[in-house]
Amino acid sequence: MSPAHRCPRCGRVSPSTRCPRCGRQLSTGDRIAIWHPSVLGDLARDLVRFEWREHARLLRFLLKWLLHGSVIGVLAGVSSAVFLFGLAVVTDVREVTPALLFALPLGGLAVGLAYHYLGGRSAAGNNLILDEIHGLAADGARGDARGRWVPRRLAPLVLVGTWVTHLFGGSAGREGTAIQMSGSLSDWFARVARLSADERRLVLIAAVSGGFASVFSVPLAGAVFGLEVQSVGRIRYDAIVPASTAALVGYVTFHALDLPHDVTPHYEVAALGVSLALLGKVALAALVFGLVAVLFAELTDGIKRAFAVLVAWPPLRPFIGGLLVVALTLLVGSRDYLGLSLPLIDDSLTGAEVVWYAFALKLLFTAITLGAGFQGGEVTPLFVIGATLGAVLAGPLDVPVELLAAVGFVAVFAAATNTPLACTIMGLELFGSGALPYFAVGCVVAYVFSSHRGIYGSQRIDTPKGADAPGGPVLRDLSETRTGWPSRRRRPEDRH
Repeated sequence: MSPAHRCPRCGRVSPSTRCPRCGRQLSTGDRIAIWHPSVLGDLARDLVRFEWREHARLLRFLLKWLLHGSVIGVLAGVSSAVFLFGLAVVTDVREVTPALLFALPLGGLAVGLAYHYLGGRSAAGNNLILDEIHGLAADGARGDARGRWVPRRLAPLVLVGTWVTHLFGGSAGREGTAIQMSGSLSDWFARVARLSADERRLVLIAAVSGGFASVFSVPLAGAVFGLEVQSVGRIRYDAIVPASTAALVGYVTFHALDLPHDVTPHYEVAALGVSLALLGKVALAALVFGLVAVLFAELTDGIKRAFAVLVAWPPLRPFIGGLLVVALTLLVGSRDYLGLSLPLIDDSLTGAEVVWYAFALKLLFTAITLGAGFQGGEVTPLFVIGATLGAVLAGPLDVPVELLAAVGFVAVFAAATNTPLACTIMGLELFGSGALPYFAVGCVVAYVFSSHRGIYGSQRIDTPKGADAPGGPVLRDLSETRTGWPSRRRRPEDRH
């Protein structure tokens, strides 16, 4: 029978000669009889090891972040409700006043002037929020996380700027505005509450979750989106309590206010059994969804670069972009691609006729609008692009139209934002559980096939998608190393 030892420092009984609790080396003088009543009592007490102080600290952590998350959720819900109410108003005004489209260049000039002379770092938009989560300055350099707050003027600037964009007919979304407003207001709260740098990062992650959940009415997807979007291949579990709380409270607050707004399409997709053949077809379509997401991200970023080179004065860029959108609208002969274009989603999900090139036109309208410097989000246009593309692919692939339109709705978004888990859950919340396996396959395949690209250049590459893919840099840094397509043939003088 092996001898037992009692540590004279902490009293732990152990069969080894080193105390497992405090690490003290035990000697023969510390040996004890294992059948002694005191030893048996110590062993009985040691059957369940419980530290009440540890759980007290965890309870304090939970209560603290439930409170902070609730405050962030209220800020997100109220700001999203006000924003969407105003967005519905300006959309109605635009639709009954078609001539407003011709003032889009002037609206763009006004937005450009506001951001140029008043915006400061606000022009970075969603990427500013992600940079602050990573503790980086807007140019990617390591910054002082306590000293570089999200500008408070970001909230009113992006709110009014997005309203102006939609009032005059720009093609843009709404998630960017909701997230930026929530981030700006929540960072103000972090400043007032005197939170530490690490706590401030959790606040900003929660702000992303609250803004997304409230603006699209998807509390579960919103919670996961905030945890997933800041890095490619990584989920921030340290923020799960504030992010989940902010998403749920933001969702409840938004609906409690009950302000009129344009609703994100909800459609119950018929329950389908798991079919390997159908899964294969969805995976094939997801390859196309991934490529289209890459095209959207690259074209939008490319237009921004082109404007930066060709137009020296920034306020003039959205003015010229407005002229291009007006000209494109007249050329196409349709206003379906202005604003949010929610009717195109409804038509795709219900099997109504949608022209096969609708996804391409919405992509082009949005890339010009956002690339020129107008304000608004990318996500709702991505929903439109994915739904219309899915409806077009459904025929050749022999897949139910409503199924592939719904998969395209979430899969293009998953590829463009590198958030496959959040988008799979979004499919569940918006379209029901009947097609959950197909949402998962579509989002994962599109996410992988989109490579290390996306609409948020500040996303870090934490876990590369392929064995030969780089890890570590943010997407915008990786983008600068790529060549244009088709590749330019190297001139003799470039080889030296």
